[in-house]
Amino acid sequence: MAVAVETLEKLERKITLSLPVATIQTEVESRLRKLSRQVKIDGFRPGKVPMSIVTQRYGYSVHYEVINDKVGEAFSTAANEAQLRVAGMPKISESEAKADEGQMNFDAVFEVYPEVKIGDLSTAEVEKTTAEVSDAAIDRTVEILRKQRRTFAQRGATDGVAEGDRVTVDFVGKIDGEPFEGGKAEDFAFMVGEGQMLKEFDAAVRGMKLGESKTFPLAFPADYHGADVAGKTADFLVTVKKLEAQHLPEVNEAFAKSLGIADSSIAGLRADIKKNLEREVKFRLIAKNKAAVMDALIAKAELDLPQSIVQSELDRMGEAARADLKQRGIKDADKAPIPDDIFRPQAERRVRLGLVVAELVKANDLGAKPEQIKAHIEEMAASYEKPADVIRWYQSDRQRLAEVEAVIIENNVTDFVLSKAKVTAKAVEFDELMGQQ
Repeated sequence: MAVAVETLEKLERKITLSLPVATIQTEVESRLRKLSRQVKIDGFRPGKVPMSIVTQRYGYSVHYEVINDKVGEAFSTAANEAQLRVAGMPKISESEAKADEGQMNFDAVFEVYPEVKIGDLSTAEVEKTTAEVSDAAIDRTVEILRKQRRTFAQRGATDGVAEGDRVTVDFVGKIDGEPFEGGKAEDFAFMVGEGQMLKEFDAAVRGMKLGESKTFPLAFPADYHGADVAGKTADFLVTVKKLEAQHLPEVNEAFAKSLGIADSSIAGLRADIKKNLEREVKFRLIAKNKAAVMDALIAKAELDLPQSIVQSELDRMGEAARADLKQRGIKDADKAPIPDDIFRPQAERRVRLGLVVAELVKANDLGAKPEQIKAHIEEMAASYEKPADVIRWYQSDRQRLAEVEAVIIENNVTDFVLSKAKVTAKAVEFDELMGQQ
């Protein structure tokens, strides 16, 4: 018998399921008999509890369980027969339609996956970003490595604080003569000229000598992260407790060797840095160009969104937000009400993009190939000290492999769209690319 499917909304459907009362009752009795052999009730030996007592105590819950199971089975069978791609979980309720004698009717309301129409990709416009690793970028990286291995030596009593020094201070800040939270510290160390402090504070300590104290005004920016002091001016009293000059290691073969570079020459050091920077640039460009492609792909797609899938994504995002709040120490974070509207645009985009990408992958055989998975893992592992261990770590876990597979599929989709679309190249400086989130 053909399954009657009623269309309620764009993607919403309804099927009326009919279950024989006798079948339900038979299954309920079978489960209660099985339960009677296992249940423990005071005053009765195991396996000797009268069925009347078992039925009285557990009959309702078992009956509810059986109906859920049987309705679920009936819905699955009906959906398969009707060749429906069900999105999300169905909502089951007793049907208002009159059932035949000996039958129980239930209505299953659910959504189906939409038809995804992807327009002509040859008319899509995508800006593809490119970037190169310059000698200046390598020079800056060398300096960062030197600073990571710098040492410090005590300055003389008559020396003043200078650019690049590490200075340790006590300070007290007041606004309108009153102390404020976070405005006091003892033995606080920072590097002069490296942006660790507000520029007024940094400038004020320059030239000060060991043991010297000084009072100066400091105007907090209007967008300062501390809302209580943002836009206000404080008076600070600062005392220099310790003053150290930094010593950077010389860039030579010994320096390269200390970094574990196989070719411990200066040329080998720079080549290794360039290789690592090019790898990072590659991943940054892939991510940036992938985002541009996905925007273009969404703009070319037409589909209705299954609200059940959107709601599942909203629930997942809400739980993630609560977990983040809990991680930050927010009290009762797991009970915090988080309105769906906060995440709705993002959730809808994720669902829309997932459906569009899935359709494109299916239609154009863009799934991840074994050799792609292998190459991707090897490339990621290459930046670690023991690549073989990293490769085994990925290969030993199905979830991690699935994450790699998802990345490769997105890369395949990106390459496919770029091969079809109108692409405009845009070169950006290394620093600009690396500064983008």
